[in-house]
Amino acid sequence: MKLPTRRTGAGSSGRRQARAAWLFMLPTLAVLGVFVVWPMLQALYLSFTDYQVFAPARWIGLENYQKLVSDPAFANALVNTLYYAAVTTPVSVALALGLALMLNRRMPLRGFIRTAVFVPVVISLAVVAIAWSFLLDPNIGLLSHWLSKIGIVSEQGWLRDPSLAMPAVMIVGVWKNVGFYMVMYLAGLQSIPTALYEAARVDGAGAWMQFRRITWPLLANQTMLIVVLAAIATLQAFDQIFVMTHGGPFFRTETLVMMTYRVGFKEFQFGYAAAVSWALVLLIFVLSMLQVAYFRKRAVTY
Repeated sequence: MKLPTRRTGAGSSGRRQARAAWLFMLPTLAVLGVFVVWPMLQALYLSFTDYQVFAPARWIGLENYQKLVSDPAFANALVNTLYYAAVTTPVSVALALGLALMLNRRMPLRGFIRTAVFVPVVISLAVVAIAWSFLLDPNIGLLSHWLSKIGIVSEQGWLRDPSLAMPAVMIVGVWKNVGFYMVMYLAGLQSIPTALYEAARVDGAGAWMQFRRITWPLLANQTMLIVVLAAIATLQAFDQIFVMTHGGPFFRTETLVMMTYRVGFKEFQFGYAAAVSWALVLLIFVLSMLQVAYFRKRAVTY
C-alpha cells in the first residue's frame, strides 16, 4: 500500500513569499522604529519626569498629567485645537467633494482648474503662510485691500485681531489641503461604474437622487479615509500658525502642538511638553476610532 505524500510545495512557497515580504519591509520598519516609535517611547518616558535639559531627569509619576487638568493654558490650547479641527475638517471635505463632482464632468479648462486647485498641496506650508501673511497685511496686503472695498475692515489686521486671527489661519489650512482631498475624491468617482448612473436615469432618478443613492454610498470608504486624514492633519496644525501668528494674539491661535513647542523649546520644560504631546496623541487616537466606527456603521446601513 502506497502512503499518500504530503504536499509541502504550497506551504514552503508561502513561507518564502512571507520572508521576502518581510525583507522588503525591513528597511521601512527600521526607519519607522528609529525615527517614530523610539522617539514616541522616549517622549512617553519623559512625560513622567521633570526634565529641564540642565539637570538629570527626575521621575515624578503622573504629576505632569495632573498639572494638565488644572492648567488654563492647556485648556485654552485644547479648545483652540478642537475649534480649528471642527471647522477646518468638514469645510475641507465638503469643498473637496464639491470640486471633485464639478471637475469630474466635461467642462472647459478642466485640466487647468484641477492643476490650479492641486498646486497649493505641493508648495511648502511655510512658504504659503508667508505669502498669506503679506496678503492679509493691513498696510500692503492685496487681499486686505479688496476686503476693505466690501466693508470688511480690520484696523489691527487679520493676524493681529483676536477675533479674526483663527479664521485667517483656518482659511490658509483649507486652501492648502483641499486639492489633495479633491484628488482622492476624483479617484473614487472615476471608479464608480457609469452603468449605475445610466440605469438610474432610465428609472427617472435626478441628479440629487443619483448622488444620494449611488455616489455618496459608494464613496463611503474614500470619505472615511479623507475625514480621518483631514482630522489628524488639523489636530497637528503647526506650520502656518507658527509663521503667521506664533500662537497669538493673546494665545488665541495656540494649539496643542504650538503649546508643546512653547513649553519645550522656549521654557525648557521637556517633561511637561512631552505630557502635552501625549495628550494630543490620545486625542487623535480617540477621534480616529470614533470616525472609523461611525463610517463602518454607515457603510453597513447602506
